[in-house]
Amino acid sequence: MSDSLVIIPTYNEIENIENIIRTVFNLEKQFHVLIIEDNSPDGTADVVKKLMKEFPGKLFIEERKGKLGLGTAYIHGFRWSIQRQYEYVIEMDADFSHNPHDLVRLYHSCHNDGADVAIGSRYITGVNVVNWPMGRVLMSYYASAYVRFITRLKVRDTTAGFVCWKRKVLETINLDRIRFVGYAFQIEMKYTAWKLGFQVKEVPIIFTDRTEGVSKMNNKIFKEAVFGVIALRFRGMLGRIKPIIKA
Repeated sequence: MSDSLVIIPTYNEIENIENIIRTVFNLEKQFHVLIIEDNSPDGTADVVKKLMKEFPGKLFIEERKGKLGLGTAYIHGFRWSIQRQYEYVIEMDADFSHNPHDLVRLYHSCHNDGADVAIGSRYITGVNVVNWPMGRVLMSYYASAYVRFITRLKVRDTTAGFVCWKRKVLETINLDRIRFVGYAFQIEMKYTAWKLGFQVKEVPIIFTDRTEGVSKMNNKIFKEAVFGVIALRFRGMLGRIKPIIKA
């Protein structure tokens, strides 16, 4: 039994899914993998189910009826992981924009170095992004600066989607009150953990844009992040971010 679970949401990732799963399982540190599959028409789920026979007890799939948003996919995975008592839970993309070998570094940041939340950060040591057009690099970089200015969150890469969480953090955050479903979800989760007093640490990574498949970014997701941050700050100022109360 591994103490660590990697959650990978998928929609039309047939070009990447087998390679990413095999790469994770070839790491020296043992991780389990949970695929949150949103009814991809390209057959992504069929590939995962075939691989589950090869990796029994290590690879799992949760299938949903359609595209319900990145945030809801991760929350589904968080609840699944809590029920099965994984100590460390890591968010990762399916498209190799996050290097699977960095999973071990994020894990060590929490397991060995005392972080409650470890963020694979593109901006903690400059701008470490490969294959993005300059316009998108600038948009992402200044979006994080905007989030820091509004929320006072001391994180350089607030929209990062490569994150390791200790189970106690996910058990303390009231997941029912996480509102955002796009990339603003990543901001909301980090801000909530920080407001609840958890130690958040950034680990430098190199982010490489996908070479296979299609990006899921769109204007609706971007607007949610821009305007949602203001609402998030007000919730924090008004004391509405509280830990979950266990029965």
